[in-house]
Amino acid sequence: MEPKLEIVRLWDKNRFSIRYALFDFDGTVSLIREGWQDIMIPYFCEVLRSTATPESEEAIRKIALDFVTDLTGKQTIFQCIKLNEEVVKRGGPKREPIVYKKEYLRRLELRIAKRKERLAAGEADPEEWLVPGVGPFLKLLRSNGIKCYLASGTDEEDVLYEAKLLGLQGVFDGGIHGAHDAMVECSKELVINAMLNREHIRPDELISFGDGFVEVELVAKHGGLAVGVATEESKRRGVNQWKRSRLIAAGARVIIPDFRDTEGIYGIIR
Repeated sequence: MEPKLEIVRLWDKNRFSIRYALFDFDGTVSLIREGWQDIMIPYFCEVLRSTATPESEEAIRKIALDFVTDLTGKQTIFQCIKLNEEVVKRGGPKREPIVYKKEYLRRLELRIAKRKERLAAGEADPEEWLVPGVGPFLKLLRSNGIKCYLASGTDEEDVLYEAKLLGLQGVFDGGIHGAHDAMVECSKELVINAMLNREHIRPDELISFGDGFVEVELVAKHGGLAVGVATEESKRRGVNQWKRSRLIAAGARVIIPDFRDTEGIYGIIR
């Protein structure tokens, strides 16, 4: 039996009147960057080993895995800032974090370039690189008057291009927001604060969908309804138990494997 939604924290439905939905991009909507951790973590371990630290391979990997995980959802530059701190702590050279970011993105591009090329050429079906069911679910939300926003820790230029490849132009009427190198705050926090303050949105009107600790924790702390998307990305079905545990710890009230159960997920809103 395919897993469906899991209620992990009950809430009073009468307290919420959802009018706005915030989505993360990578791992929640898009699978184009599936496997990015398999690029970032080995690269960061390589950098840490270059300091001649006496720590074991296992210890180095745990350090990199822990801080990459804790910062997932924020802009990539935050993970690179932390890497630089860990390098300096071990007697290595202090570098501008952007140096690490550029090298990571170069390596990642080697993994995902073919995916984007095939999408751009019309040789791949965008559905292959979307989290299952997310297209119909977005359509359902919009048809019921719920305004959708997208916020990502990936560079905004890349998010806009990859959203276009996936046929998502015009879907997020609240806008698509990504990272900028000069930005020192968390882009998702900026988007959430703008939604709540500038547009006078109450937390009880907001639902979020994300697979990262940061966005789930932010919305949960604000008092919104946080849904954790624990997709097993490489298989495109099932629940990733590591993601599930992290998302529950971040404050998710609901865990979903993907958006296939469109009506069921919508039922938590209405």
